[in-house]
Amino acid sequence: MRQEVPLEVYRPYHQMEFVIGMYAYVRTTHRPEQAFSSIRGVVNGLDPNLPIFQMKTIETQMEESLITERLVATLSAGFGMLATLLAAIGLYGVMAYIVAQRTREIGVRIALGAVARDVIMLVMRDVFILTGIGIAIGLPAAWGLTRMVKSQLYGIQPNDALTIAAATLGIAFVALLAGYVPALRATRVDPMRALRWE
Repeated sequence: MRQEVPLEVYRPYHQMEFVIGMYAYVRTTHRPEQAFSSIRGVVNGLDPNLPIFQMKTIETQMEESLITERLVATLSAGFGMLATLLAAIGLYGVMAYIVAQRTREIGVRIALGAVARDVIMLVMRDVFILTGIGIAIGLPAAWGLTRMVKSQLYGIQPNDALTIAAATLGIAFVALLAGYVPALRATRVDPMRALRWE
């Protein structure tokens, strides 16, 4: 399924010197599970000593052929979610530290009449900058690295714009959410305590 079908020559098995086994494909209009017993009966009618085993549908064969790719995809998705979680925790930590360092400034702004929306935008501006830099570095890197994993992809184009856009939006959402929590906490800074902050 991953490669071009090569040119092949079919020969009668009587012309083969040594035959370990043969595969036969049968097309049916019925459900495949119902056809299995009919096929077995026809083959037994031709030769009762001929063993029949591993009867399965094309869909099952395709699933078995792609089991390694599915395992890699599942592991990659798991590691991707873990990496996103770690990035969100890291961004939250950085933004919480920045808010703690700017507590006095935020307190002064609140004391002078800054509303919650202004304080949130003050903190979120840094989040937007960090997220923008991350996306600006990550998109070209992802675009280039897809050529390396091209052979592992089945049914997906390496530079699928929809997939890359969905991943970018997902990461941006997680980053903005991780930054919004410290920004929201910054709006609750007591101006009097902030002015005494050493």
